[in-house]
Amino acid sequence: MAARQVPWGTIVVRLRLDLAYEGTDFSGWAKQPGRRTVQGEIEEALGRILRLPEPPALTVAGRTDAGVHARGQVAHVDVDPDALGALDGRERTRGATGGGPGPGSEEKLGERLSAMRRRLAGVLPPDVRVHHVTVAPEGFDARFSALSRRYAYRISDAPGGVDPLRRREVVWYNRPLDVDRLNAAAAALLGEHDFAAFCKRREGATTIRELKRLDWVREDGLVVATVMADAFCHSMVRALVGSLLPVGEGRLPVGWPKEVLSRAVRDSGVHVAPAHGLCLEEVCYPAAGELARRAAETRRVRTISS
Repeated sequence: MAARQVPWGTIVVRLRLDLAYEGTDFSGWAKQPGRRTVQGEIEEALGRILRLPEPPALTVAGRTDAGVHARGQVAHVDVDPDALGALDGRERTRGATGGGPGPGSEEKLGERLSAMRRRLAGVLPPDVRVHHVTVAPEGFDARFSALSRRYAYRISDAPGGVDPLRRREVVWYNRPLDVDRLNAAAAALLGEHDFAAFCKRREGATTIRELKRLDWVREDGLVVATVMADAFCHSMVRALVGSLLPVGEGRLPVGWPKEVLSRAVRDSGVHVAPAHGLCLEEVCYPAAGELARRAAETRRVRTISS
């Protein structure tokens, strides 16, 4: 049983949840009073199936804004091993002497995690799914252990507009886009920079990020941007996309987004692209032995050397 002791002495098991959601009807990931959020729905569902007096708290790889989707989101949750006994079938529960799995009970734990996934599918609304539940390796932190997050932004520049069946995940741009111009402008933004020009500042938070990938292709009748970085600050992906679109239509020069980046202040000419075109596709993590080191490294506040 992969359990761990937290500082105040309680033994918990950390579970990794791989999940997806259609963000249209959510007020983003983060729980907010009086609003429907992805975090709120999943925490409530976990509390229900584990029969907990209070829902457990989720830690997520990357908070998404209202209307943003996810196919490859990752979160973790720490639970008391005894609480997993609520996932046993009726027959097993009647004969059980204790809730938590004992030594040598990996098979039982696997059965309980499979049951957790099935029961979550039964109680969660159809616009959020938990695809996998696994015991997290030692040192795993869904947020701080991540090496990178990969997003896709999907646009249709077809004169007739977006396919109605895809209207919730594709943005219509009513001018033709030149993919070569988009890629030329995007290439100049790669690397580690202060992305303050493309972020909403938060007190105490750095805006220095390493942009690992930003490129555009035409596929399935759409113009699709792939954006990958070690982390993103608030609104960064949508602001980057918004700065590139006027270049793609030929209204601004190819070098303009790089000039905006170099000034490191928000530019009124950068319009944040609509939320519904954005989808978190994947979160990447290092090998198990590197998880704790990566988490410690990520927690440091970065600066740009002069």
